[in-house]
Amino acid sequence: MDDQTLIRALVADRCSAMNRGDAKAIVDQYTSDAVIYSLAPPLKQPPNGTRDLTSLQAWFDEKGGRVGSEVRDLEVTLAGDVAFCHCLESMGAPDDTPGEKFALWFRTTLGLRRIDDRWLIVHEHTSTPFYMDGSMRAALDLRP
Repeated sequence: MDDQTLIRALVADRCSAMNRGDAKAIVDQYTSDAVIYSLAPPLKQPPNGTRDLTSLQAWFDEKGGRVGSEVRDLEVTLAGDVAFCHCLESMGAPDDTPGEKFALWFRTTLGLRRIDDRWLIVHEHTSTPFYMDGSMRAALDLRP
């Protein structure tokens, strides 16, 4: 497979792992020193925070065992052993899982490096827009 296809497969596998609640599959896509700016506090995740299998699995368990995920409008840019991609991504509680339901669309940018012939995530930035009407509310109701 060419690099474009491999990176698109990595993003699709990440989405599929969320849908299955497969914490290990997600954790294995990151380098140990990945820099992460996620939706969850704090502003920057601690070093090696993306490789914390126990915490990610606990989050899945809290959400009923898995979290629905979808990716749209994926764009990939490659330059040798470095790549970045950006997309719109959703996260939500599948209809058949117990607990409180939620749905959120947000923006994702991933920085990747080819290491030992494998593409891995070295940087992740996710964000949700906010209403600039003075309310400062996160725009959680947006849909593509």
